[in-house]
Amino acid sequence: MAMLAAWGLSTGVAPVGGSTLKLQVNADARPVAEAVLSLRPQQPTMGAPGRVVVDQIGSQFVPRVTAVQVGTAVDFPNSDQTRHQVYSFSPAKRFSLPLYSGTPPEPVLFDQPGVVSLGCNIHDWMQGYIVVVDTPYFAVTDASGAAIIEAPVGHYTLEVWHERLLGDASQNIELSAGEVRLPLSIELSPPPPPRGSERLRALQDRLREQRGRD
Repeated sequence: MAMLAAWGLSTGVAPVGGSTLKLQVNADARPVAEAVLSLRPQQPTMGAPGRVVVDQIGSQFVPRVTAVQVGTAVDFPNSDQTRHQVYSFSPAKRFSLPLYSGTPPEPVLFDQPGVVSLGCNIHDWMQGYIVVVDTPYFAVTDASGAAIIEAPVGHYTLEVWHERLLGDASQNIELSAGEVRLPLSIELSPPPPPRGSERLRALQDRLREQRGRD
């Protein structure tokens, strides 16, 4: 991996003695949403893990892609009237919640780095991801492909994850003080075609929920 010097291009506000890294991720000149970007420092650094919510709305995980630091507890409330059963068989975190509506009494602790694929035993089209990183410097791109990470000045490995990423997009960077802008171009595999049965079942669930409100 080549070293990329990411120098400040404007006088934006940044942490004292630190850097505000503004990234723009594109593929084929189009913005890439739901890409997880993380900065791995030369010396291991951990911040205080927090607590995060991944909701279930319209038989979908919301947000569909979540990034958390190792040690973060995640709540999985169910805002649907339809009951769900959230699970994962991923090596980074294997768990299975009981069939429920509302909010489970206990959150799930994500204590190992890695990518955790989420599913629902009742609605097999539901899919989500929790990317667990061992650094406090990370972000998920929005619909415009943009993300912001604040970190101290220094040398880092910038790591990129996306569910359809082809190859290794990581690179070494050196952050200077101030605001830094860094465009990234990555390669993605084609999205899978939507399955008609999934759309039909999602519509049926929404109709059942609507009848329950009437």
